[in-house]
Amino acid sequence: MKIQNIQSRAKNQCELCRNAEECTKYLVPPRSEETEVNYVYICTGCHSQLKNPESIDPNHWRCLNDSMWSDVPAVQVLVWRMLSHLAEHGWPQELLDRLYLEEDTQNWAESAKIAPEQDPTPHDSNGVKLADGDTVTLIKDLEVKGSSFTAKRGTPVRRIRLVDSNHEHIEGKVNDQQIIILTKFVKKVS
Repeated sequence: MKIQNIQSRAKNQCELCRNAEECTKYLVPPRSEETEVNYVYICTGCHSQLKNPESIDPNHWRCLNDSMWSDVPAVQVLVWRMLSHLAEHGWPQELLDRLYLEEDTQNWAESAKIAPEQDPTPHDSNGVKLADGDTVTLIKDLEVKGSSFTAKRGTPVRRIRLVDSNHEHIEGKVNDQQIIILTKFVKKVS
């Protein structure tokens, strides 16, 4: 499966909000088969709100008024889930009442709600998966507990180690001291 095919289908813009910047493919859960029909091409803004439901901006999702007419089942699933999640705001319920999904697509949509992803693999602040041995940079100054120094923004942390007990933590050396860092404060170096 090539991301170019998904990009082409999406005309190089988010299939939900039509933003053309910083888009990537997104596998719509609970599907795991890596075929184009299970993916949506979305921007980082939509992705971060899907990943963190507590950060959802209802006004951002008014774009669903247009994307709900997509003929791509994976897009329809995300539209249905987001409208269902926001139904208490009034306008999403009106859109839901007009939305028609084929039976298989409806079952897929109902199989998971908008909720934080439970992927145990750590991700950096941009949603990029992290692995043992990766190099990351700090995206903000961090005071190191039990120490007298502050790890400065932009500091590279090489050969990180994943923490098995918590997927929001990684270990790495800064100033020759082994520390634990929250993954939301790092960016993976390519």
